[in-house]
Amino acid sequence: MSNAPDPRDLLTPMMRGVLDRIARAGHPPLHALPPDKAKAAYEAGAGVLEVPSHPMARVEDLRIPARDGVDLPARLFAPESGSPLPVLLYFHGGGFTVGSVTTHGPLCRQLAHLAGCAVLSVDYRLAPEAKFPTAVHDAWDSLAWLREHASALGLDGRRIAVGGDSAGGTLAAVTAIAARDAGWPLALQCLFYPGCAGHQDTASHKTFAQGFLLEEADIRYFFGHYLRDAADRDDWRFAPLDGVDESGHPRDLDDVAPAWIGLAECDPLTDEGVMYADRLRHAGVAVDLEIYAGVVHGFINFGRAIPQARTAHQHAALALRNAFGAA
Repeated sequence: MSNAPDPRDLLTPMMRGVLDRIARAGHPPLHALPPDKAKAAYEAGAGVLEVPSHPMARVEDLRIPARDGVDLPARLFAPESGSPLPVLLYFHGGGFTVGSVTTHGPLCRQLAHLAGCAVLSVDYRLAPEAKFPTAVHDAWDSLAWLREHASALGLDGRRIAVGGDSAGGTLAAVTAIAARDAGWPLALQCLFYPGCAGHQDTASHKTFAQGFLLEEADIRYFFGHYLRDAADRDDWRFAPLDGVDESGHPRDLDDVAPAWIGLAECDPLTDEGVMYADRLRHAGVAVDLEIYAGVVHGFINFGRAIPQARTAHQHAALALRNAFGAA
């Protein structure tokens, strides 16, 4: 008989209750569905535990032209303001395969309200129709477009941050590195439990492989649809922690934007998030790292049921306020 501690004992009672309710609902896991059904199931379930949508003075649907001529849908959320607002360019989570501007609308509204900034949320293209690195290109093209059109949108193009959760956090981190390369200053990279590593072999991936919402089978499913081949795993644009460039060299992180990183304790991605924060710090980048105890991947979208979600919203918003003030 094993004396190993049960990792479920780490969960808060409220988090455990949410997971138990999800299990009792009996819906098939996303990895058991074809991608179109997984997208629909994720859309249907989004918002059930989310905070109420905060009213915004301005909500505007936009189209951002990508480099190949495709128009990317985007949505701008902005509070009332008498002067140009700083703006957070946001990329939603969903394993590069599911999720949308709509599923993350309540979160973006909450961040805009709490941070007193505009949030531009982008519907980058998803797998399996759009393989790596399409989403990376879409993210970069969105930043380039925002810089060019900020003034016309009533936004302050000198105060731009990038952010995202999970796969969107990966895109934000990669965009921040590319912005450093281009000499484009960013006020902050705001990362909720970003995917950072090319290979899922850390201790947290083993400890939280099953029973903590994002499961090993889900990760295999998402990456199986997103990546073209095994070599993509070692590309820095997929793995900013340990990936390499075309010459086989790791990317240095010197002079990338300061980072606020919020992780969930009971999440397969926690270890790589901590390791990425350490790499940034070793490169001299200012990092504010928060690890929210007893919660799982995806918790920031559970603000109706999980108090730590609202706390994380407030922490991220404070980091944005401070970064935009400094910028």
